[in-house]
Amino acid sequence: MPEADVHVVGSLNADLVVTAPTLPGPGETVGGGRFERHGGGKSANQAVAAARRGARVRMVGAVGDDDLGEEAVALLAAEGIDVSAVRRLDGHATGVALIVVDEAGENQIAVAPGANGALDAATVEDALRGAAGGVVLVGLEVPDAAVLAAARAARAAGLELVLNPAPARRLAEALLATCPLLTPNLAEARALAGEDEPEAAARALARRTGAPVVVTLGPAGALLLDGDALERVPAPRVDAIDTTGAGDDFNGVLACELARGAAPADAVRAAVDVAAEATRAAGARSVPRRARG
Repeated sequence: MPEADVHVVGSLNADLVVTAPTLPGPGETVGGGRFERHGGGKSANQAVAAARRGARVRMVGAVGDDDLGEEAVALLAAEGIDVSAVRRLDGHATGVALIVVDEAGENQIAVAPGANGALDAATVEDALRGAAGGVVLVGLEVPDAAVLAAARAARAAGLELVLNPAPARRLAEALLATCPLLTPNLAEARALAGEDEPEAAARALARRTGAPVVVTLGPAGALLLDGDALERVPAPRVDAIDTTGAGDDFNGVLACELARGAAPADAVRAAVDVAAEATRAAGARSVPRRARG
């Protein structure tokens, strides 16, 4: 199997998870829950998914000088991920996500970014300087300057660029000019493109980037627009236990498959299948391990 190098630029968090009978509404307290703590951050989750799929992964990000940061880095290192480009920032707290998951597997998430908000362009540029191959996967839980630095470094090195625009916010023209393959979910695609239908949203985004667009559709799978070719990729039916991190699993596997040289359609099909299967286990990092090589 071809080697796959994936450089992930973005967030590392500690996930504080309560599994409860129902999701609370505004002003409501829901009892009877179970508490767990996991490693998190959308980008760190994506790094784990790519590593478990068999990629050689390097994580670029920042954590605080606290116990949660030490644990976040150790959990990635235990997955075989290169954490030499993860900075420990004095005076900063590590990012934290507060997650509630109901009995149907749906979730609510609130995030305090902490050190993720201090990741700077210089750190990203230094980390990606000299990268010789593979895919750069970047998310939006870090500042715009760090995101743009990752995109420009990827293009300067001739690397494929995947941008997961989550959480959705305005994408600068300078970032779009780097021609990233975008991977929004449906809500993010609607927010970014101003179009309700996934096909229309994908076409509007592709006109701005000149690159393929993948819109993930949850249990309905994903839509891929690659040039003039439009393909809907259905997801297998599964009994979902926890959908937390399913989009991150999708992005990590997608980046791994693209780094191996897979065509976008083949990479999307693999990512849909793995992300669906991962919802059958609890937690955001439930992609099964696959041997490298």
